[in-house]
Amino acid sequence: MKKIKEKYNWPATILLIFGLITVLFPLYMAIVIAFKQPTEMTNSIAGILSLPQKWSLANFREAMEVTDFWRSLLNSVLITGITMALSIVIHSLLGYALGRNMQKKKGYRMAYYYVVSGMFVPFAILMMPLVKQTAEMHLDNLFGVILLYTVFYMPMNVLLYSGYLKNIPIALEEAARVDGASTWTTYWKVIFPIMGPMHATVAVLTALGTWNDVMTPLVIMSGSGVNTLPLAQMTFQTQFGTNYNLAFASYLLALLPMLVFYLFAQKKIINGVVNGAVK
Repeated sequence: MKKIKEKYNWPATILLIFGLITVLFPLYMAIVIAFKQPTEMTNSIAGILSLPQKWSLANFREAMEVTDFWRSLLNSVLITGITMALSIVIHSLLGYALGRNMQKKKGYRMAYYYVVSGMFVPFAILMMPLVKQTAEMHLDNLFGVILLYTVFYMPMNVLLYSGYLKNIPIALEEAARVDGASTWTTYWKVIFPIMGPMHATVAVLTALGTWNDVMTPLVIMSGSGVNTLPLAQMTFQTQFGTNYNLAFASYLLALLPMLVFYLFAQKKIINGVVNGAVK
């Protein structure tokens, strides 16, 4: 019996290896520089790429003090967490209402197109009117930023939820109604739990966008003294841009919470994106 020779797609393999190196090399640089002391930094490439002579957390401690890390972290966690929770509840409800009715009723279809069209409106166009409106309505604070994020991510999340609903048989809802369940009960007891993978997808995408955003908190809460982590990073970079060891330590501190969150939710986000794709 002849052995079947395994064939390797070498061009694709080489491309993947190159892509992996491209992603991992900057991360390696960030970690190595963050643990080094300024005296270990030299102008030579070998000096920059070499491992630290002594692994120390001194840069991280100093970066936390300079950026007021814990307060900025708390603000970022509050904004991201509340936005994420509101997005899952409100956007899933809206996606369910539109997704189940837009094929039957023209009004729902038009409402769906109206909501989704918000994806094509750039923030730069809305920035100045929003600054004025939030100031006049006394929403130039954490609550106002959370409210704006919830609205900003509505088009994308409604699109995802509506697409995911196509994979959920209507027979499940009909069976629940036969048993005497109302539409509200059917949604919370049957549909909402089934949409778990899409909830994870929406949570991660919304959290990443909210956590990393600088512009919205900057223009809305300008002068209030309230900083999120990205805002603190920007201020830090302006003042200590030449201290690379401190800068990279600060960047790693800001990256760590979202990295941990993504690692826990990566399986569900992949399932949600695949199943929620518009066919």
